[in-house]
Amino acid sequence: MLPPPLERALKVLVIGGGGREHALAWKLTQSPRVEKLFIAPGNPGTALLGENVPIKATESEALVRFAQEKAIDLTLVGPEVPLAAGIVDDFQRAGLRIWGPSKAAAQLEGSKVAMKEFLRRHNIPTAQFKVFAKAADAHAYVEEIDGPLVVKADGLAAGKGVTVAKNAAEAHEAIKSIMERQDFGREAGRQVVIEEVLWGEEISVFAFCDGHNAVLLEYCQDHKQALDGDQGANTGGMGAFAPVRTLMRPRDEDEMVRRILVPTMSGLVHEDRPYVGLLYMGLMLTDSGPKVLEYNVRFGDPECQALMLLLKTDLVDVCEACIDGTLEKTTLDWHEGVSICITMAAKNYPADNYLKDQPITGLDSPEALKAQVFHAGTSIAGGRLVSSGGRVLSVCALGTDLDQAREIAYAACDAITFTGKHYRRDIGRRQEARKARK
Repeated sequence: MLPPPLERALKVLVIGGGGREHALAWKLTQSPRVEKLFIAPGNPGTALLGENVPIKATESEALVRFAQEKAIDLTLVGPEVPLAAGIVDDFQRAGLRIWGPSKAAAQLEGSKVAMKEFLRRHNIPTAQFKVFAKAADAHAYVEEIDGPLVVKADGLAAGKGVTVAKNAAEAHEAIKSIMERQDFGREAGRQVVIEEVLWGEEISVFAFCDGHNAVLLEYCQDHKQALDGDQGANTGGMGAFAPVRTLMRPRDEDEMVRRILVPTMSGLVHEDRPYVGLLYMGLMLTDSGPKVLEYNVRFGDPECQALMLLLKTDLVDVCEACIDGTLEKTTLDWHEGVSICITMAAKNYPADNYLKDQPITGLDSPEALKAQVFHAGTSIAGGRLVSSGGRVLSVCALGTDLDQAREIAYAACDAITFTGKHYRRDIGRRQEARKARK
């Protein structure tokens, strides 16, 4: 039995160290209920908001000990890896309040195979699929189909384990990458899911969940490919914007709630693993209605950054309502306008040989100060801020409309410099580009 929520000021811990966690920490500092904020391990950006703790997000036992020693009142988990490993269960066993799904519920993201089988069990719309445990069988199936296919690594792959193969050659290469070379790790490559290609607009749908109730957030659109025009390799996300109300028609929203969200929540309750935390549904809006591409068991990155700029409601209050099963009393308030997030990436990202340790300048420029910049892959070396990850910075802006938000964010991107910097120039312009091609 978890202790009840506290009315006094809270000590809050955020687990993670990327752009998503910087955005969560930034939002938490706006809550009058937060007395002290810790981020583990954090980054140079979060160090300006609270106290960074040198414990990795995957070091569950050490994080539990830290939370006990510091009498942490509320913990938020950002990344998927500790969630899939069961960090929520560990904290709860220690009598600590933590926001996120259990290990059993987090299997929705931890295994693509388990996720697809869950969808099939509960008759939730998704792409037709087959699962293969042997590379030879997967290759044979590709030859049998001889057309476009989606190839997915079973396990966690930092958002990069999916290939939309235009032809058999690309599908064969994806199988080799996942199963034979094990580019995403041994566990991720034990099985592969091969499914039909769905056509339509892709949209990111998020819902706060308390096990039985769900409250939808503003709809987002992510841009996964590395290059303009949705070209290049699949990445963890090159940018996002919200809201995207023109994409989700009323009939799509009704069907999404009725055929996807409600069956997902009730199905998990039926399987004795009720979902608490933030559920991310990657959907394709097809001619026959919305279909599930994937579930994630946490905020998307970079969607989280865009959503935190829009959210007016106190994040602490919402997270506690999820934990306490009181979401039916919760409504979300939003700022007017449109928010956008541009990922500034390192040269060669998403390949593993991306350029690192490059000094970053321009964050104090007038253009950058008009935007909200979240650190994603940065560190301090020799007293200077340098790049340390594939996705280096999340440059965000809130505008009265998409054009104004884009103008502010891209002016900041142009003003910030580091050797090899790369970012897409067309975030938020996917629909316009498609109309132009037609």
